[in-house]
Amino acid sequence: MLDRIKALQHEIEAITAQTKDEAEALRIKYLSKKGLISQLFGEFKNVPDDQKKAMGAAINDLKAFAQDKINSLKDSFSEKKGGSQGADLSLPGESMNLGSRHPLAVVRNEIIDIFARLGFVVSEGPEIEDDWHVFSALNFAPEHPARDMQDTFFIEKDPDVLLRTHTSSVQVRMMEKTQPPIRAIFPGRVFRNEAISARAHCIFHQIEGLYVDENVSFADLKQTLLYFAREFFGEKTEIRLRPSYFPFTEPSAEMDVSCSICGGKGCNVCKYTGWLEIMGCGMVDPNVLELCGIDNQKYTGFAFGMGVERIAMLKYGVKDLRLFFENDVRFLNQFQAAH
Repeated sequence: MLDRIKALQHEIEAITAQTKDEAEALRIKYLSKKGLISQLFGEFKNVPDDQKKAMGAAINDLKAFAQDKINSLKDSFSEKKGGSQGADLSLPGESMNLGSRHPLAVVRNEIIDIFARLGFVVSEGPEIEDDWHVFSALNFAPEHPARDMQDTFFIEKDPDVLLRTHTSSVQVRMMEKTQPPIRAIFPGRVFRNEAISARAHCIFHQIEGLYVDENVSFADLKQTLLYFAREFFGEKTEIRLRPSYFPFTEPSAEMDVSCSICGGKGCNVCKYTGWLEIMGCGMVDPNVLELCGIDNQKYTGFAFGMGVERIAMLKYGVKDLRLFFENDVRFLNQFQAAH
C-alpha cells in the first residue's frame, strides 16, 4: 500500500488542468467518496496493526497534498479572471438604482406648496369615520338623495362607521374645534365603492380647501382658484366656473381650466372644448357652519376640492388612472426627474 501511496503522490504532482471544470474532475477522481484516495481509506482496515500508524499518517498526508494541489489549480483560474492582484479597484462600480417620488406625491406636494403661499395650513384626519362627519354635518339629511351620489364602504355590523368618501370630514372636525379665521387644506386618501376602470378607482386622493372668516365672498374664491391655476398650469391659464350642486355649498360650481396642451383651441385631451374640468367649489352653506358651531350670521366661507389623480393625469398626460396604483417600476421610473 505504501508503494501505491507514493505512486499516487507522483501522479498528483504531475497533474495539470486547462479549465476550472477539469480541475473539478480531478477533485472527483482523487478526493470524492469513490475517489482513489478514499479507496485507500477503505483498504486501511486490512493493514497490519503494527503498520497502521505509519500508513494512516501517509494516507492523510496524501489527502492533504492532493487537496492543496487541486485548490491551487482552481485558484489559478480565479486569478486569470480577476487579475493576479485580485479585484481591479480602478474599474467602475455597479450603479445604484435610485428611486423616485410617486407622481401623486409630486403633484400633492406642489398643490400644497401653492396654497401654503396663500397662508393655508395642512390638516389631516382619520380615514375611518362616522356618519356625522362624512354626511350629516355637511347638510346630508338621512334620506337626502345626494347620499346616493357617493357609493360608500360601510364597516360591517355598524352602519354608522364607514370609510370616508371625501376629506370634507376633516373640514368638519376643524370647524368643530377651531373658531374663524380658518384657512386650511385637507389632503388625504378617500374611498368609494366604484368599479375600477381607466377613469375611476375605489381608492383615490383628494385635496380640499376651506376658508372661513368675516366678509369672505365668491370673488375671494374665484381669485384664489385663479391664482392656483396659473401657478400650477402656467401664467396664461384661464378658469371657468359653471353652476353645479353640492349639499354643503351654496352657490356651488365646477371649475374648468383652459387646456394647456392646445391653448384652448381644442384637442382630443379636452375633447375639442378647450376646457378641462379639475374641481368643484362653492360658498360654505350656512347650515354647515351652524352645525359645526360657527356663527353663520358673522362668518362666511368658501370650500373647494380636487382629485389628485385627475390633476396628475392632466399634468403628465396619463390616460389610465390604474397606473398610479400598480407599482409598475417601468411607469414610476419615468418620474425620476420630477421634483
